[in-house]
Amino acid sequence: MKMKFAVKNSCLSLCRKVNRRLGAGMLRGGAGMKRVGALAMAAMLLVGGAAGCGSTESQGDSDTITITNVSYDPTREFYEAYNSMFAEYYKEQTQKNVEVVQSHGGSGSQARSVLEGNDADVVTLALAHDITILEEAGMIEPGWMDELESNSSPYTSTIVFLVRKGNEKGIEDWDDLIEPGVEVITPDPKSSGGACWNFLAAWYYAQQQYGGDETKMKEFVKALYENVLVMDSGARGSTTTFVENGQGDVLIAWENEALLTLEEYPDEYEMVTPSVSIKAEPSVAIVDENADRNGTQEVAKAYLEYLYSDEAQQLIGEHYYRPCNEEILQGFSDMFDLNVDLCTIDDFGGWDQAYEDFFTDGAIFDEIYGG
Repeated sequence: MKMKFAVKNSCLSLCRKVNRRLGAGMLRGGAGMKRVGALAMAAMLLVGGAAGCGSTESQGDSDTITITNVSYDPTREFYEAYNSMFAEYYKEQTQKNVEVVQSHGGSGSQARSVLEGNDADVVTLALAHDITILEEAGMIEPGWMDELESNSSPYTSTIVFLVRKGNEKGIEDWDDLIEPGVEVITPDPKSSGGACWNFLAAWYYAQQQYGGDETKMKEFVKALYENVLVMDSGARGSTTTFVENGQGDVLIAWENEALLTLEEYPDEYEMVTPSVSIKAEPSVAIVDENADRNGTQEVAKAYLEYLYSDEAQQLIGEHYYRPCNEEILQGFSDMFDLNVDLCTIDDFGGWDQAYEDFFTDGAIFDEIYGG
């Protein structure tokens, strides 16, 4: 089913809007930023957001536990709200203060930053493969995916198109993205988890169209990427390119990122849900090696488990992610198209197989994009 989804204009707080724009600017300007600089800027954003949005916890309080959440780039606004909610909950339960330092960027880049020394207590990344990398390095204990509900994915999303108001190029489905003169914005699968979901959704559409003829499927996806005007390192950077810098005709985007743009710019953009897409499942895990060293296992576990509470699941929906709690998800049926045909990562043999087939050096993405 093809559909356009319009969102009623709502009041976006100044804190949230500034945080979104500053965060996007940090991403676009700092693809090669050193870890210390990235963490410092993330902390500055957190403190600045807290000052503007009412957080009263003091980092100098000796009773305060500090943990670091390394996440992918479109989750900034959600975790800013969630961290305050969790801090209140944890205080009630334990009489202890907790503060969360946030780090955001392309999911693949974020995983590599943890490998290189980013002292993450938890990771909340765009896809399971990025966490598997940390597991294989011995930083996360095996079996992490079974430690929490829904394969340790407390929220999901899908992939949609964001177009400018009026949709001048008439973009309705994936085949419209290969038309001559259509300028596409999407991030780089080598650094962005969202970009990997984008690619797989396009591949699944081609598979349906061409009955599994891999030659034709590669030709289709190659034509799509030949229309890509700018390939940023992360999803938020691509949103900035499309929205703030005015480049391109269509942004291939996380559903939550598109809906956030509609909230901020209600009269300037439209969201188009293609006929088929993919169920994107961001994953969360404790970085056991760091949490053990930091003495934060208990609070890190509570931090991730609380994502599944009714309160957090409601907050997830309010920030345009799809709650894993089916009952709460149904309460957002006026916001999300719950009938769209969604493939899953299982259709590609799971993330380990999909990454090997499509995104490792010399795999299908390199073949179609570099060939």
